Amino acid sequence: MTLRALTAAAGNAGAAGRQALAASFRLAVRFDLHEAIDNHFSLSVDKHRFLINPYGIHWSRLKARDLLVVDDEGRVLEGEGEVEATALFIHAAIHRRHPNAACVLHTHMPYATAIACSEGGRLEPVSQTAALFAGRIAYDDHYGGLGDNAEEGDRLAAAMGDKPVLFMANHGIIATGADPAEAFNTLYYIERAARLQVLAGSTGRPLKSLPPEVVAKTAAGWAGMADHARRHFEALVDVLDTEEPDYAAL
Repeated sequence: MTLRALTAAAGNAGAAGRQALAASFRLAVRFDLHEAIDNHFSLSVDKHRFLINPYGIHWSRLKARDLLVVDDEGRVLEGEGEVEATALFIHAAIHRRHPNAACVLHTHMPYATAIACSEGGRLEPVSQTAALFAGRIAYDDHYGGLGDNAEEGDRLAAAMGDKPVLFMANHGIIATGADPAEAFNTLYYIERAARLQVLAGSTGRPLKSLPPEVVAKTAAGWAGMADHARRHFEALVDVLDTEEPDYAAL
């Protein structure tokens, strides 16, 4: 296994795809982006099948061999275990409606979710990191209950529009990407930007927003972030290879 192989894993249910997605789970634990056993990550295999975590395994223990291949009807085609209902309906709907979103990460990470739990909560352009996401986030302001049915999954997928990120009111976040490296990089920096905003707000002083022209200039820099995402993910996986190599077990 090479780091480069891991980051070129989109649409692959083989070793590289499994290991890249497994690495994402372990990294989410390291950065406190998960909640118990309740969140889910997926990676498309083809139009109707995707890799996803089985219900009940803590992410700090998840290995590449544990991942399930399921179809969009919820049938487990490879692996042992069950796919949790909200995982099935949310991810199946997004993969079906957004074929470019090969990797779909759903979490209840604390700072971004805190913003989503605020009235009219938005990621404000108060930091360089937040400015990078200008025009890239969709907001669903109407919590529709647990996503344990096809109707709610379809509603959330529609709410994303053409954006790679969805803030789900009173619920959490969805981040997508062409591969695990891109999706995890997005998830990581969304939470970092949200943390800065929440911490700045906790000072009791007004938030200092960047001027619109500066936000636009900064956001344009996202076009050059693909290589950064790969390098970032490779660096993180290198840490896992040293400290938690069992994540890659097939």
